[in-house]
Amino acid sequence: MKSGNKTSSADFILLGLLSRTNVHMFPMATILLVFIAALSGNALLILVIQVDSSLHTPMYFFLCQLAFMDICQTLIIVPKMLADFLTPGNPISPAGCGAQIFLMLTMGVSECILLAVMSYDRYIAICNPLQYPILMTRNICFLLSAGVWMGASVNALIHTVFTLALPYCGSKEIDHFFCEVPALLKLSCSDTSQYEALVFVSSVVLVLIPSSIILASYACILSRVLRMKSTRQQKALATCSSHLTVVVMFYGAGIFMYMRPSSYHSPEQDKIVALFYTIVTPVLNPLIYSLRNRDVLRALKKLIGKCRDFQQN
Repeated sequence: MKSGNKTSSADFILLGLLSRTNVHMFPMATILLVFIAALSGNALLILVIQVDSSLHTPMYFFLCQLAFMDICQTLIIVPKMLADFLTPGNPISPAGCGAQIFLMLTMGVSECILLAVMSYDRYIAICNPLQYPILMTRNICFLLSAGVWMGASVNALIHTVFTLALPYCGSKEIDHFFCEVPALLKLSCSDTSQYEALVFVSSVVLVLIPSSIILASYACILSRVLRMKSTRQQKALATCSSHLTVVVMFYGAGIFMYMRPSSYHSPEQDKIVALFYTIVTPVLNPLIYSLRNRDVLRALKKLIGKCRDFQQN
């Protein structure tokens, strides 16, 4: 696929989401609407949490972080994807490709670790409520958040450097809608088995360990919740079920993408799975956390009421 733009021999070409069809307008319009919904939904969630002082707690502090990560994910991927729908075959430089890899890995790994931190927060709140103000102070929340971002950034930097250091002597056409490590490994003309082993090990550390923490936390939470009174039990179950829904969606897609050998990857499968955790999950997260959370719904109604009063005055 050729582009009207000048393309350097070092540049890559993203074939896009629908590389095997010329029907682009309907999927482009759908993705644009989903993009707007993801940005507005997560931005509204952050606004509601920041405006309502009753939501200034560790759980909602971490939820703000999650919403910010979802906004970043969509901004990193969707604008370039929409541009490729309009003019297929646009080149992307190695620096641009590296930036996509680094930023997407940073956001993805941050979300993996953050979901484990959020499960620990719920474990302390439900199983050790008397110690919660001591164990989850403002400073501790900031330190946990900083650790999430720093750990994810270091991991992303290592994989970005390794991936871009590989020799690419054949086709530079990436059968994907963004630069992702598994898609680039297929283009390398060297033996990538050792690096694939590194990817697998880091996936085990960054996916299986946090997911184990989440499962252990919620096993303890469930045993405690079942002994609660019905009113507190319903609120605890609603909060935890929202979190578990997000965990299953995000971790399931991540395990499917990064913990399989490259021989089991196909471009179409990879694009569908990547679409799920880069676009679909950021749209669903604010809906899951708002519709299943009475505190967020109450704060949202309060904010809408304030806006109406301001317009009337």
